[in-house]
Amino acid sequence: MRILRGLHAQRAGTGQTTGPGRALTIGNFDGVHRGHQAMLALLNSEARHRGLTSCVMTFEPHPRDFFAQRAGKPDLAPTRIATLRDKLAELARCGVDEVLVLRFDERLASLPAEDFIQRMLRERLDARYVLVGDDFRFGARRAGDYAMLDAAGARDGFDVARMMSYEVHGLRVSSSAVREALAAGDMARAATLLGRPYAISGHVVHGRQLGRDLGFRTLNLRFPFHRPAAHGIFVVRVHGLTEAPLPGVASLGVRPTVEDAGRVLLETHCLHWPETLGLDAGYGRLVSVELLHKLHDERRYPSLDALKAGIAQDEADARAWFAANA
Repeated sequence: MRILRGLHAQRAGTGQTTGPGRALTIGNFDGVHRGHQAMLALLNSEARHRGLTSCVMTFEPHPRDFFAQRAGKPDLAPTRIATLRDKLAELARCGVDEVLVLRFDERLASLPAEDFIQRMLRERLDARYVLVGDDFRFGARRAGDYAMLDAAGARDGFDVARMMSYEVHGLRVSSSAVREALAAGDMARAATLLGRPYAISGHVVHGRQLGRDLGFRTLNLRFPFHRPAAHGIFVVRVHGLTEAPLPGVASLGVRPTVEDAGRVLLETHCLHWPETLGLDAGYGRLVSVELLHKLHDERRYPSLDALKAGIAQDEADARAWFAANA
């Protein structure tokens, strides 16, 4: 899968498709849930049938992040399900040929809908087929909709299709529904909506080594957004350190007892650490942590001794969960 970062990359020829043009879909794709997966399967099918390159246009930051920051109300931004790394990995797994990542800024926010169609879809990307969701809006002040896009396609000679809502067990699958499940700590419902266990990946970084001092070594991953969709203490599985995943317990949040600085970390303690790895083998490794079951929200403990006792209880509860769900 080719990743194009901004239209300048496409114009410079670093990945531009010559010849047949693109089958394109547009959206944030936060979480790449089962509704997204169904849309991407249809996009790939149409692209192969038409001899086109399948392409996803997505945005970073999330447009609602941009508008919330511009209004001076960052808490109005949606909680984030996935990092850009994880989104791109899931899009690659869905088999698309290209992903175009556009920076959502004032220039893009103020682009009129008709200019978005003509300058970006037609002139820059040579879109021959455009697939959107049933609630798709675009352009300045969200003035563009499916009807406008369809009329432009009829006028300019490209096909436009709309995919209606995707449901699982009568539940509409959406990023909002995934966020609600994660906020409630319902990891089973989140996994049903995503089609896989919820996971966060990243490179292991050095922390304050407080866990080591307390007797619980941790693998630390940074979550780059200040409002993660999930938060709390979780039973987890860690992929990427050994051939088989390692069971563990993890904290996703701001560490209120020792820091509470607003920086979000995923701190994972493996329930057993293979001797073959060595004590510092995790640093710099790219790992993926699946959040399987929520134990409780983050807690502010009155002392480090109380924190140590709390972590010990979390470890015991995680072992019990794995024993009951073997």
